Amino acid sequence: MIEKILPAEAVAEESFAVPPQRSAPALLGTFPADPSGLFPEEAAAVARAVPKRQLEFAAVRACARRALGRLGLPPVPLVPNRRGAPQWPDGVVGSMTHCDGFQAAVVARSEALASVGIDAEPNGPLPEGVLRVVALPSERTAVQRLAVERPYVHWDRLLFSAKESVFKTWYPLTGQELDFEEAELEIDPEARTFSARLLVPGPVVGGVRLDGFTGRWAADDGFVLTAIALPAPARGARPADGPRVSESAAFRA
Repeated sequence: MIEKILPAEAVAEESFAVPPQRSAPALLGTFPADPSGLFPEEAAAVARAVPKRQLEFAAVRACARRALGRLGLPPVPLVPNRRGAPQWPDGVVGSMTHCDGFQAAVVARSEALASVGIDAEPNGPLPEGVLRVVALPSERTAVQRLAVERPYVHWDRLLFSAKESVFKTWYPLTGQELDFEEAELEIDPEARTFSARLLVPGPVVGGVRLDGFTGRWAADDGFVLTAIALPAPARGARPADGPRVSESAAFRA
């Protein structure tokens, strides 16, 4: 599902391996004897987590290893850093996401994409009070209007997902946190795109300071999906004057 909102330079794998609300204990094998298992250092990172979290952690890494294999790369441990973000091999950018019933990972060569962020959420309303925490007043007004005009999507959840994708794209470029209110989003329901205007100084990519990102979204099979793919600067290209909004790479139809 998620590959259709990603550019050709990105390789995505997904699974429905962990069903919603699964809580029964499950034994995780050790990779590579168990292809769906974990490297010892990965297992240590979730040793104290509940079984469902361990299963999701393993399932999304199995997706990531399959995606890396499609790039011609060997399977490696994908240990989270202090922020919980996966640490990718040198020369690779990537992103992971999981929610009840769905897991996905995307990778690309860093010479093709400077950063990538994906997120998946159930196509259902946000819990009570969450929208006020994560959305700016202009964003709340927009999603409330869309909810009336186009009720087939839970726009509050889509906004939340898009903000997650913004953060996942931002963080590898800066190593810094980005609060929900530090990016203002606009969703285009017709084009199925979204744009994020950064309200803080953006990252510098290829000698140019970015002031925003653009991405794409989809709503399929009970999920909302969002993705941002930031193209790597062309080699030898001269920086343009002034800040700019990143334009995502050409997407699959």
